[in-house]
Amino acid sequence: MRKMLRVGAVAASLVLSGTIAGTAGAQSADPTAGYDVYFGDLHAHTNYSDGEGTPWTAFAAAKEAGADFFATTDHVAYPYGQVGLTPELWADTLDATEAFTDERFVALAGYELWLPETGELNIFNTDEVYGQTGNPGGQGFNNGLHTSVRKALPRLYDWLADTGAIGQWNHPWTFGNGVGTTPLEEFFNFGYRTSSRDRGIALIEAYNDGSYEDAYVRALDAGWHVMPAANSDTHSADWIAGSEVRTVLLAESLTASDLYEAMRQNRGYATQDSNLEIRFGANGSPMGSVLASATSYDFDVRISDPDGTSDSITRVEILTDGGEVVASVDVNAATVHWTPTVPSTTARYFFVRVSTASDAEGNAGVTAWTAPVWTGR
Repeated sequence: MRKMLRVGAVAASLVLSGTIAGTAGAQSADPTAGYDVYFGDLHAHTNYSDGEGTPWTAFAAAKEAGADFFATTDHVAYPYGQVGLTPELWADTLDATEAFTDERFVALAGYELWLPETGELNIFNTDEVYGQTGNPGGQGFNNGLHTSVRKALPRLYDWLADTGAIGQWNHPWTFGNGVGTTPLEEFFNFGYRTSSRDRGIALIEAYNDGSYEDAYVRALDAGWHVMPAANSDTHSADWIAGSEVRTVLLAESLTASDLYEAMRQNRGYATQDSNLEIRFGANGSPMGSVLASATSYDFDVRISDPDGTSDSITRVEILTDGGEVVASVDVNAATVHWTPTVPSTTARYFFVRVSTASDAEGNAGVTAWTAPVWTGR
């Protein structure tokens, strides 16, 4: 019978060794020690589509508000005529990223692509607009080809993998045909995966004006290697300052190339707390890793909130396939270091879920989700 670790305590800092099924967790070196933690937002709009301001004002505001990185992701022109990101406005967005990026802030250019009856994705790390006439990716809806939706999605995945662009699934199922009504909901139920296409999709929004944890779990269960993101999706001139939610990346340095590499390697987490730091790994490897074959997993979970016990960490959980909780600890602390060991011969992945005294709405509950470690099964 699996024994769950549940330890209650009140402290500024806690160091806990966990036991699962009688196996002791050992103290270990931090598996994420080679990376710094960077906070930002990967989904925001300006009046280059349906928001306010411009990328120039958005980057300036995000930088002033203390973000490490920030992306504008305006909508590309929709086929039914909505004003969107034209080639000229896209070029200007790219210029803005160069103007605002320096040693303490990285401006990123992305765009939000809509596939009718399917959903929306943010696209990063490319200067091409997929589906726009004159660009190599011209296989989508926005160039008037009207390709079958059952072909457009896998073609997009192929284009991402072929070009090195990075995709993020946005607010899953929100703009499909509706949950439970057709096979087109939730990005075709996360189908069409191949090992090649898996390289093109790196993130999924676990939070966007509400939790999409269930979709995150379903994507992982379908075999995709993705990390969770938490983004504001703001359409107002309140970039960074107007929201507590953050996507956090563990990267070697604060450069666009290292941040994109962190996305590709799924090193990061989603949080509704603007300064909650989480470091997580297993068997000596950081979150996002595919581990060597094993039958037991030594986890290292380090969490801290500089706001202190006024915004304390209240519960830490390790989840596996299907969203099953395999280990948990109840605490009341500003800093937690937890090292449980979990045996398993069947799990395909594990990730950490963190609850705090105050989420994005100021309520106690689930606040953050990490990228998984994968077992290679």
